Amino acid sequence: QVQLVESGGGLLQAGDSLRLSCKISRATFNSYDMGWFRQAPGKEREFVAGISLSGRNIDYADSVKGRFTISRDNALTTMYLQMNSLRPEDTAVYFCAAMRNIYSRTVHYWGRGTQVTVSS
Repeated sequence: QVQLVESGGGLLQAGDSLRLSCKISRATFNSYDMGWFRQAPGKEREFVAGISLSGRNIDYADSVKGRFTISRDNALTTMYLQMNSLRPEDTAVYFCAAMRNIYSRTVHYWGRGTQVTVSS
């Protein structure tokens, strides 16, 4: 059974840091590139960061480069998104995604999302 379960969202102030986690079923974790997307109110869902199955290839949206770090823990079958220097424009629901390829960004499975709200 495919499972992607996000956690770690919250209400923060500008400049704060936060780490999101996504617990992934093992078969899915061992088969897919993984990534984070986000969707702000009234906007389309957008790519945030992606990490390949091997962990060797990583890609970020320009808006988060230098502030966010994606990683994956093979033993825990968990993916993380470390978010630093948060801005109000980072406010969104953040989704974990299983992708065939981080550069094509074609998503095969989605998590349900976790809310991140950043106040100024």
